Amino acid sequence: MSQIQTIFKNMSWLFISQIIASICAFIWTILMARYLGVTKYGIFGFATSLTSILMVTTDLGINTHIVRHVATDYDSAPKYLGNAIPLKSIYGIGTMILTFIILIMMKTDELTLTVTLLFTIEMVIKTLLNLLNGTFQAFEEGKYQGIENTLLHVILLIFILITIFGDFDIMGIAISYILANAIAFFYAYYALEKHVTKPKFELDLRFCKEITRLSIPFAIISLLYIIYYSIDIVMLTHMVGNYASGIYNATYKLISILTLFYSVYSAVIFPVMSKFFNDDESLLLISFEKSIKYLMLVIIPIATATVFYSNDIIHLIYGHKYDAASSVLCILIWTVCLLFVSGATTSLLNASHEEVSVTKIYAIAAVFNIVLNIFLIPQFSYNGAAITTVLSDVLIVIIQCYVIYRLGHRPNKKLYYDLIKILIGSAVLGIALYFLNLNMWVALPVGIIIYFAAVYLLRFFDDDDKYVIKEILGKN
Repeated sequence: MSQIQTIFKNMSWLFISQIIASICAFIWTILMARYLGVTKYGIFGFATSLTSILMVTTDLGINTHIVRHVATDYDSAPKYLGNAIPLKSIYGIGTMILTFIILIMMKTDELTLTVTLLFTIEMVIKTLLNLLNGTFQAFEEGKYQGIENTLLHVILLIFILITIFGDFDIMGIAISYILANAIAFFYAYYALEKHVTKPKFELDLRFCKEITRLSIPFAIISLLYIIYYSIDIVMLTHMVGNYASGIYNATYKLISILTLFYSVYSAVIFPVMSKFFNDDESLLLISFEKSIKYLMLVIIPIATATVFYSNDIIHLIYGHKYDAASSVLCILIWTVCLLFVSGATTSLLNASHEEVSVTKIYAIAAVFNIVLNIFLIPQFSYNGAAITTVLSDVLIVIIQCYVIYRLGHRPNKKLYYDLIKILIGSAVLGIALYFLNLNMWVALPVGIIIYFAAVYLLRFFDDDDKYVIKEILGKN
């Protein structure tokens, strides 16, 4: 099986899984937002955002380090996993204590404190689950991660439905997350031992110290990355209140559903890029170029259409209570486009052992994000937080472009022409939607036809793309 076919096989499993997961997430996002109301949904957003930031103290970048190492040395997996699982469990206990101290210092109310601590437990289980998923990625066994991901989201949806119909309130929601992640973890561990590799449990302190030391750059990257994507909700809650964070969080959850599709691509392509860096750097750059090309082909027209129908989307999903979120959606949708570019570039740099450069980039962006939020949130509330997120992403992409050029990873000029064609096709789509003024449901199929007709006429697909398609179909 060729590398392209292997990538497609893994992506197929994960993509199908992610479609199911996104449908489940879409359903529970609507139900939870309507059930909890804006204020309690703001508490939910605060709890998940704070625990996402503090998750770094449990993971410490160990997952990324292990994926990169095991992808090039399968035999090392039992020792790495056998030490990492107990080590991360110990770090998880420390994270729970740290979370409690921070909540006390912030003088949060009893409900917010309890809910956040419950989500901290869920986060500790999730980081252990991510370690197993990372191992599936390293072994290019996307099938088992796909099954686990589907199981997690279906069970979580069932538990949330039980919570809503049983009226167990926000506490029931938090417990649902804990139980669903625990069940998914047990399945993933079973699949890992039966089909992939068996961890050799021990607690080699010297080895644990070494992998922690080597993982720290990834931990810093993760922390800075999460800060500029999660700190806004924490700051909104602290500076404006739960209502503003509820409006922002409702929009952010919709955006997160789109970014999940990028996570599928990233999970598959990062181990492959790590191999290419060792074997053939020209293939590394080609995989990066194709990543940008295909990701932008999909997301830019989606962002364009979202701007035109943001009011309809928010009203359909959340109802009139969340009408204020439409302006936030118009702004935040562009972060997805920028995330796809910066995410692919980060995978390239990490695979090239340039994690220190990535750390510096995200450090600059995190500081920029916090400072800008301090000025914009008091003035523009949730819209200010959204503007800050977009500008932070723009800054990251600009700096990353400078870094990859300095390292000699200069994409082929054809990539720029392809991006221009995508922008032209999206502009044609936007103009058509503006003048046709169609109902949203009618605009969906019409828009797809108009956009792909435009990029086809612009001769977007070249011989390399046709070769990739033939490889996937096994016709070469």
